[in-house]
This record gives sequence, structure tokens and C-alpha cells, in this order.
Amino acid sequence: MLWRYCARILLLLAAFCALAGSLPAKKKPPAAPVNLNTATSEELQLVPGIGPVTAEKVLQMRKSYGAFKSVDDLSAIRGIGPKRLEKMRKYRTVGKATSATKPANTPKPATPPKPSTVPADPPNPSL
Repeated sequence: MLWRYCARILLLLAAFCALAGSLPAKKKPPAAPVNLNTATSEELQLVPGIGPVTAEKVLQMRKSYGAFKSVDDLSAIRGIGPKRLEKMRKYRTVGKATSATKPANTPKPATPPKPSTVPADPPNPSL
């Protein structure tokens, strides 16, 4: 009788371990938004809700149709519905370069001084 009790406990423990191993680990979201137009597959996968398959779909869409104009363009990818899109919206951006690579406050170039309208030397009439 004792061996049956131990067998049940071991069976439950094994089932729990198998279930815990199959659950996906919670991803830590990226510190800065990921640019859809420049990101690699690995960078796309940093966003919660994006795995290897979806990342490849994003890259394929970018290759086929060109640059994304809006994060909403992701809704054209099968498997990304409105709820999933809203979850990942704050982790995505579009553009030519990410905001992390461009300095926030770029100084304007100095304008050259305007040339004066008064001639420096008056013409010499004796020549």
C-alpha cells in the first residue's frame, strides 16, 4: 500500500515537472523600442509575443513589400490580431534609424555671416 502512495506522488511530481518545463519563460521586454525596418530576427524576438516564426514572417513581409510605414502594418501578418498588436505596440517603432543611434539634441549648423555690401577698397580712378 505504501508503494502505491509513493508511486502516485512520483507520478504527480513528474507531471508537474513536465508541465513546468513546457511553459514558456516570461520575456523581459526591450529597454528601447525595436525598429521594424532595421531589426534582425533576434532583435524582433526580444519583444513579448514574438517568437522565431513570427519574426521570420515580419522579415519576409519587409523583404516583399518594403519598409513598414506604421506599426499597424503588422496586422497584415497572419497570427497578429488586434489584441496581440496592442500588447507589442509600445515595444515597436518604424523609421530609418532607431532613436538610440541618433542624438536627441543635435545643434543647428552655424549660419555663415552675410557678405557686406560695401566694397573693401574704393576703385582707383587713376588706373
